[in-house]
Amino acid sequence: MNNDQTMREAIEAWINQLKNKDQFYQGKVLALWDNIVGPIIARETEHIFIRNKTLVVKLKSAALKHELEFAKKKLIKSINKEAERDIINDISFI
Repeated sequence: MNNDQTMREAIEAWINQLKNKDQFYQGKVLALWDNIVGPIIARETEHIFIRNKTLVVKLKSAALKHELEFAKKKLIKSINKEAERDIINDISFI
């Protein structure tokens, strides 16, 4: 980092040098899940992971799974906005 670079620019330059940038952003998505969905849904989440651009979310409540199906497009948009790139194409609630 030189004196003319901001911290953000330095971090972005470092990320761009990574061989698998998607893994970095996938980790970011997983780390931000609680903030994106809020404390109620976060408490009901048992496990999350990403496979082939699909976020797989295991939930405790069948009713919540059903409700989140209706919000899937909005969630995908929010997740990709937080990740600052299109990391997720779909969400599977199990």
